[in-house]
Amino acid sequence: MCDGWRLDHFLKWRIGRLSRTRIQIVIDEQITFPDGRRVKASARVRVGEIIHLDRPAPPEPDVPRYFSVIAQDEHFMAVEKPAGLPMHTTAKFWKNTLTTLLRERYPGQTMQVCHRLDRETSGILLVARSKKAATYLMQAFEHRKVQKAYLALVHGQPTPAGGTIDAPLKLLDTPTHMMMGVVADGAQARTRYTTLERYERHALVLAEPETGRQHQIRVHCTHMGHPIVGDKMYKASEADFMSYCDGGMTEELLAKFDGLGRHALHAHRLTFPHPATHEMTTIESPLPADLREYIDKTCGPSQ
Repeated sequence: MCDGWRLDHFLKWRIGRLSRTRIQIVIDEQITFPDGRRVKASARVRVGEIIHLDRPAPPEPDVPRYFSVIAQDEHFMAVEKPAGLPMHTTAKFWKNTLTTLLRERYPGQTMQVCHRLDRETSGILLVARSKKAATYLMQAFEHRKVQKAYLALVHGQPTPAGGTIDAPLKLLDTPTHMMMGVVADGAQARTRYTTLERYERHALVLAEPETGRQHQIRVHCTHMGHPIVGDKMYKASEADFMSYCDGGMTEELLAKFDGLGRHALHAHRLTFPHPATHEMTTIESPLPADLREYIDKTCGPSQ
């Protein structure tokens, strides 16, 4: 399929998240033939040909390296993840992750995170403290026995003030390979929402997903015309999100992101069957200080 393509076009196809400028830098500095010869962007790739891509590990971005414990016993732990702390190792993060911090704080102990939150989402995460508890809790999530509720600051004021968003979701064919969208042939996705506070141009909404699709609340809020404040991908654009990933935050980008460095979504409440007693257990986390401060400074008093 790719035989005869220009090298830069081939790399763009294989690593779609990279900008063309970044691809040129990669070609100039990090790609060689096995014998050490450099290649050009216009070089044609051939079936069976080998080129070396030697990409040094970039400096790991600074993130909050902490978490607090809300509740725990010998079977589970409910932790509060700060916005900005990634869950697991990725190409960009390998030491600054929640799973690494759990290993550092509890060496030699079983600590299995049972679900996930986006890096910019703050709030409650459930951690199992044994293999048996992990199996039980992860099955509870899979079979929708866990009830989740999020707080989201959105643009505008939803009308009606409460209801259910029933819109199927599917991964879109976009450069980042991360963006979800409402598509007729997508997987079923339902989110209940309730407006808790109204401001002049915003609203604080309680969102309760009945399904667990990727980016579900973010996409559903955008779909109903009320995107989440600070959402780099669904309120701004995928191009802005990629610019942020490649070059970091700038004043221009921050303005596009509503002046907020992260999206305004917080995992507020989690109700789950206890792994030992099977009794329903509820853990809550209030709106964090950074979002409350943003509301006070930007949104004004509630109406």
